[in-house]
Amino acid sequence: MTRSNVFSHRRKIVGLSFAAAMLVAASCLPSALRADPVAPTASQRAITRTVAHLLAHNHLSGRELDDEVSRRCMKAFLKSLDPWKLYFYQSDIDELMKQQDELDDMVRDGDISFAYTVYAIYLQRIDERITLIDELLAAEHDFTVDEEMISDRDMVQYARTAAEARDKWRKRIKYSLLELKHNDDDEMEGEEAREKLTRRYHSLAKRMHQTDGEELLEMYLTAMSMAFDPHTSYMSPATLENFEILMGLELEGIGASLQSIDGYTVVKKIIQGGAADKDGRLKVEDKIVGARKDPESEMVDTVDMKLSDVVKMIRGPKDTVVELELISVETKERRKIKITRAKIELKDSEAHGAIFDNGTKPGGQPYKIGVIDLPSFYMDMDGARRGLPNFRSTTRDVRRILDDFNAKEVDALVLDLRRNGGGSLTEAINLTGLFIDGGPVVQVKDGKDQVEAFRDVNPGTSWSGPLVVLTSKFSASASEILAGAIQDYKRGLIVGDHATHGKGTVQNLMDLGQKFFGFANARPMGALKITTQQFYRPNGDSTQNRGVVADLELPSLTTHLDVGETDLDYPVAFDSVEALDFPRTSYVDDAVCERLRNLSEQRLDNSEDFQKVIKNIARYKEQKERKFVTLNEAKYLEERAELNAEAEERKTIENISDPDKPAIERDYYLDEALDIVVDYLNLRQVAKVN
Repeated sequence: MTRSNVFSHRRKIVGLSFAAAMLVAASCLPSALRADPVAPTASQRAITRTVAHLLAHNHLSGRELDDEVSRRCMKAFLKSLDPWKLYFYQSDIDELMKQQDELDDMVRDGDISFAYTVYAIYLQRIDERITLIDELLAAEHDFTVDEEMISDRDMVQYARTAAEARDKWRKRIKYSLLELKHNDDDEMEGEEAREKLTRRYHSLAKRMHQTDGEELLEMYLTAMSMAFDPHTSYMSPATLENFEILMGLELEGIGASLQSIDGYTVVKKIIQGGAADKDGRLKVEDKIVGARKDPESEMVDTVDMKLSDVVKMIRGPKDTVVELELISVETKERRKIKITRAKIELKDSEAHGAIFDNGTKPGGQPYKIGVIDLPSFYMDMDGARRGLPNFRSTTRDVRRILDDFNAKEVDALVLDLRRNGGGSLTEAINLTGLFIDGGPVVQVKDGKDQVEAFRDVNPGTSWSGPLVVLTSKFSASASEILAGAIQDYKRGLIVGDHATHGKGTVQNLMDLGQKFFGFANARPMGALKITTQQFYRPNGDSTQNRGVVADLELPSLTTHLDVGETDLDYPVAFDSVEALDFPRTSYVDDAVCERLRNLSEQRLDNSEDFQKVIKNIARYKEQKERKFVTLNEAKYLEERAELNAEAEERKTIENISDPDKPAIERDYYLDEALDIVVDYLNLRQVAKVN
C-alpha cells in the first residue's frame, strides 16, 4: 500500500465542491473568449486510451470494458447533463441510444467523438429552452389552479414534442416562482423573482457554452469510470491539483472562498489569516465582476464567467499581485483593489479540540470532556512523497491535541467524525494507533483476492482513557476504518446515526502523465482515481454498503437521507474475509451499551429539541414518499407550514458542509453526547467500586 492510496466519498451535497469553493490556480484563457468544444485533441485521445487500459487491468472487479459498461456510461453521461430530463427530447435520446453498445469499443480506441456529438445537441437544446424560458417568465401564471409537478426524478420522462417541453418548463418556472416568492431567507415579489430566474438561466446557458474540451473529457471519462463503481473517476489536471490542495490543506492565493450566484462570483468566506483577511478590504458578499491576474494582463470581465475560470485567474504564486474589481456589498458601488497573494493554510479541514465541563464526579468536581472535531483524514501527499520531515498530517495534529488534553487531565474523549468523508488510508491507520496498543487496524483485499492486514506498529497510545466516536451517514471511508476498529477492539462507544456511509473500498491515484510517458514530472494529463481494493474490519466484515452500526443511535435526519453507499449507482457488493486475532479491551460490553441506551432514551423523551427532530423525521419521510409537488399557492403554503422536506434536506446537508460553521459547537446534540459520556464514566466508577 503506497501513500498515494486515498479514500473518496462522493457526497450529494448542495453547494460548493472544494474545486469551486477555494481559490484555484494558474493562468487561463478568459472563458468569454472560448468557443464551444468542437473536436477531441490528440492528447485527449491518448488520455482516453490510457484510462480504458487502466480500468480494464487495475479495477478491483477485474471486469473488461464491455457492453454493460457502455450502457451504464451512456446513462450516467446523459444524467450528468440533464438529470431532470428538461433539455433533451425523447427523439434525441432514441437516436443516441443506437450507439449505447459501442461506447466501450470507441473509448478503447481513444475515440470520444460521441461526447462531442451529445454536447453539441445539449447546447442546441439549451439555447432553445432559454427562448422558451424567457417567454414563460414574461407570461402570467395562475397559482389558484389545482395542478402538480412530478418531483420524483425516476418518474420524469423526456418530452416527445415541443408542446410537452413547454408544459414541463411552464410547471418548473411556476414552481420556481413559488419558491422564490416564499423563500424563508429572502422573499421576493413577482417581478424581482422573474428577474432572478432570467439571470439564473441565462447565466447557466453561458456557462455551459464555456465548457472546454478538458472539462468535457472529464465528464465523459468519469461517466465511463463510474460504470465500474461510484468512486472511480477521471480527474483533469485542474481537478487533480485541487484534490492535492485539499489533502495538503495548503494553497497560494488571496485566501477567500467563492460561490457562483446567478452569474456573479460572490465572496462566501474570508479565510482567517489569509492575504484578503490581512488586507481587510474584501468583504463577504462582495461581488467580483473583474480580475487582472498580473500587472501585464488586462482586466477581464468575470460576470457570467465559470467560477473555476475566475478562481484560476485569482490564484497564483505567493508575493504576486492580483487586481479585483468589486461591487461592494456595503455601498453597492464599483471599486478596484490590489491584493498580494500569500501561502494560505486551510484551517477549516484540520483537527480542532475543545474541553467542556459536564456532569459531576463522585468528589463533586465536574468531569472534563475533551472533544476533537476531525473533518477529514488529510495528508500532504507531495510532502510525504518528497520525504519532508514535518509534512501536514492528521495524526500529528490530533496527537498534539491529545497531549494537551492529557496535560489538562481530561477525563474522557469525544472524537467527532460526523462530517468526515474520508481521506488518507495511511492517516486512518496511524490515527487509530493513537487509541490502541498495537494490532491490526484494517484488512485490504485486491482484485486477485489476496488479503493483507495493516497494523498499528507503534507501541503505546496517546489516549488510554474512555472514548466515544460520533458518526453519521456522512462518515465514510477512513472514518469507517477507525470506527470499525474501535468497535471491534471494544475500545470505545460508537454514537450517532444508525450507520455510517458504507464506503469500504480503496482508491489509488494513478498519474496518467507518468503512466503514458513512463517518467515522473511528465506533462500533466490528470489522473485516474480507481478502486483497486476493498477494506475489512479486524473482525473480517467489510463496511461496504453496511457501514459501521452505532452502539447508541441518536435521532437525526441524516440517517434518512439518500446519501449512503447503497443510494449510489453500481456499488461494490458487501462480503467478508477471515477474522484476525486481536486483543479486545474491557471498555465496552453489551450490558454497558444497554444501560447507556436506556439512560439516553429517558433524556430524549424529555428533550424538546430531540422530540422536534423525531417529528420532523416522520414528516420528512411522509413527504419524501410523495411523487408530486403542488403548484397551487394555498396548498403549497399549507404543506410548507408542516415541513418542507426538500428545504429541510438541503438545509441539513448545507449545515454539514458549511465552512463557516464553528468547528465545535455545543448544541443539543453534542450536549446529549456529553451526557452519554458522563453516564459512561459513572458506570465505570460503579464497576470499579464493585
